[in-house]
Amino acid sequence: MLAKELDMRIVGFALDGKEAVAQAQTLQPDLILMDISLPTQSGIEAARQIMRLVPEAKIIFVSQHRESVVIETALAAGGWGYITKMDAGRELLPAMTAVVEGKRYVSSGLPAVDSTESPDA
Repeated sequence: MLAKELDMRIVGFALDGKEAVAQAQTLQPDLILMDISLPTQSGIEAARQIMRLVPEAKIIFVSQHRESVVIETALAAGGWGYITKMDAGRELLPAMTAVVEGKRYVSSGLPAVDSTESPDA
């Protein structure tokens, strides 16, 4: 799906949280898709570290977790977006577009969270 988007290019892939941090520091991506449940280090902790190392990167969490406390924690860790894996087929590209434009994006079927402020506000 992402390969079909002409304005987007996949520059890296990580299998765990520590590798995600290292890849982000090396590759300096504009946008990062991050799972929460990662081996060696959670996606939330990896996001916190990435935000310190690559503050201009924008993170979208793609996760099976639907609990509002998890969503709020992920957004507070530096996430610009949060979508469920179940909704990714229809919401990933709109989420990516919104986040690249500097807007927050949270899957429509998730519990209400305060998603009006951008992470750097």
